Amino acid sequence: MKRRLTFRKLFQYFLQGLIILAPIAITIYAISALFNFVDNILPDLIATVFPQWLGTDSTGRPFRIPGMGFILVVVMLILVGFVSSSFIVGRLVDLFDKVFEKTPGIKILYTPLKDFFEAFAGNKRKFDKAILVSTQGDDTWQLGFMTQEDLSHFELAEHVAVYIPKSYAFTGELYFVHRSKIRLVKGLSSTDAMKFAISGGVAELDDHA
Repeated sequence: MKRRLTFRKLFQYFLQGLIILAPIAITIYAISALFNFVDNILPDLIATVFPQWLGTDSTGRPFRIPGMGFILVVVMLILVGFVSSSFIVGRLVDLFDKVFEKTPGIKILYTPLKDFFEAFAGNKRKFDKAILVSTQGDDTWQLGFMTQEDLSHFELAEHVAVYIPKSYAFTGELYFVHRSKIRLVKGLSSTDAMKFAISGGVAELDDHA
């Protein structure tokens, strides 16, 4: 009996340690993988286009300073964002944008990617209206985001487009829902709403009262 209690206690400590360390380890791994991916972009590109600039190390790989590629990529993105705000460069960006969106083949990849990034961080953010939506036909509600209010192209004047994220995943589902079946969530930021939905409802919400 005593041995059984000891194993049960050890198993409880194991689970507690897993709960504490797993999120930390996964977060560190994800950040490290992203850092290494971005850090390798520029040196490999430079080595391909201008191989004499960087030289190679003892293994024959392009010579690199850890972190330098990451810093240069971040600085380059900031400069592109800054320069694109000017009138002339902005017009050039719009020109390239229209060319890519009208070029067969390219537009299939370019347009969805552009809309995806703008939906989260651009000037045309779509995931900024957290709502409760009833798709089950009873008093059951799901947390989602209203992404389009005008669905006249689909001949659904009284419907809106709703995106419902899935828990513990970066995917979701799109629904066309009648306006009477949605409720705007007040006092909850879109970030907190997305965090709550993806976590399966276990994330703590900030008190905005």
